[in-house]
Amino acid sequence: MKVVKGDLIKMAKNGDFDVIIHGCNCFCEMGAGIAKSIKENFPEAYNADLSTEKGTKEKLGTYSSATISINGKILTVVNAYTQHHWRGTAVKANYEAIKKVMNQVKNDFSGSRIGYPKIGAGLAGGDWEIISQIINSALSGEDHTLVEYVP
Repeated sequence: MKVVKGDLIKMAKNGDFDVIIHGCNCFCEMGAGIAKSIKENFPEAYNADLSTEKGTKEKLGTYSSATISINGKILTVVNAYTQHHWRGTAVKANYEAIKKVMNQVKNDFSGSRIGYPKIGAGLAGGDWEIISQIINSALSGEDHTLVEYVP
């Protein structure tokens, strides 16, 4: 995994990535963290989230997505369902769901330039050491970059 400091959304809009991934809950909220910024900047991604069944645990480990044209470049935003809900203080990140969705991303977007934040390690409370190993294993051989947020 490459690691850069910056703003994932700005980088995506500038054409630095073909695909960006962010973690979502299964309730079609996108009301906090980077999901809220995705919702505001890429409403097509939020609409893709809204097209899924609200609240079902069966979404864990799957994703919805939207492909958007920005300044003549194509960007796919992946809403990865990596946690069931957002309530409470317990760890909400689901490591098996992260593994499953990252394996699917590799299958569906191999050869793409992929960017993501610390999926599952922010508001979802997951352990980044565990999550980064899952991502590195699943996306082995791919061009994938962690973007550590710096405004």
